[in-house]
Amino acid sequence: MPANIGLDIQIVSRLPNIPDARAFRKWIAAALDRDAELALRIVNAAEGRNLNSAFRGKDYATNVLTFVYHEGKTRATPLLGDIILCAPVVAREAREQGKPLKAHYAHMTIHGALHLAGYDHEKAREAGIMEAREVKLLAALGYPNPYL
Repeated sequence: MPANIGLDIQIVSRLPNIPDARAFRKWIAAALDRDAELALRIVNAAEGRNLNSAFRGKDYATNVLTFVYHEGKTRATPLLGDIILCAPVVAREAREQGKPLKAHYAHMTIHGALHLAGYDHEKAREAGIMEAREVKLLAALGYPNPYL
């Protein structure tokens, strides 16, 4: 049975070419195999920088931030959290890396959702597991390996 995903999408960035709500819902549903209630917020550089500074002590905008409010210790408890995507950073990275913008948004959305589900990349072993999961999910959605 597919997971029940409650998703509030807030797009506050005015940059063009931000994927539509349907795409974001599809990517998050692909990444999460359990119930979740979350907000996805697409922000501008100023908000991205403020959030990264306030919560991570890093004074720059980053591509994706995930805030986990309830990790759902059992599968009966839904995951709760927020995923923040910084539109100008995602767009710049896609240009610099020669990737289609939509593919990079898919990757960053799935990356954030996997953080919500408990995946991490602080240690090499954890990073390998998370990256392999991202590659598998993206391939199933028709996107190339973002790490090549």
